[in-house]
Amino acid sequence: MIYLQLFLSFLQTGLFSFGGGYASLPLIRDQVVTKHAWLTMSEFTDLITISQMTPGPIAVNSATFVGMKIAGPAGALIATAGCVLPSCVIVTVIAWLYFKYKKLDVMNDVLSALRPAVVAMIAAAGVSVLVSAFWGGGEISLAATKWVLVAAFAVCFVLLRKTKLSPVLVMVLAGVINTVYTLAFESA
Repeated sequence: MIYLQLFLSFLQTGLFSFGGGYASLPLIRDQVVTKHAWLTMSEFTDLITISQMTPGPIAVNSATFVGMKIAGPAGALIATAGCVLPSCVIVTVIAWLYFKYKKLDVMNDVLSALRPAVVAMIAAAGVSVLVSAFWGGGEISLAATKWVLVAAFAVCFVLLRKTKLSPVLVMVLAGVINTVYTLAFESA
């Protein structure tokens, strides 16, 4: 039964996550945190971090991670298959339709109409991750704010926007900032 749940959950995610990995995050969160409670919000935030650091699409990496955690290697394969199957079918059909009807404006209109929804889904995922990181999924207040993480976010954001530093180096820097802070102030 768990294999069927994993497959169907990630089949839904793969079927409705237009716009790529970041757009799929709210759908994945809904399935794995809200609906099935396979992960906590804190674990989901860790999942996003791990999925970004490993090669491959975020949705596929997330499916593999969740499947492995819930049902071992077979669960990882089944969740991953559920995630990629809709894309394979949809892309094959769209490619066939596009090459057959590429002169029709309707095709371009449909693709253009999806853009605002994709931007909204990416923004919702980003806000959700920030809330989880800055407040741990608890009460949102100044007293509960993890200011070191806010500062690390600001530093990383500026470095990514204003310099040509590699995103990998910026992620390592964020990890170093949090580790130094934790060792210096929270473990004492």
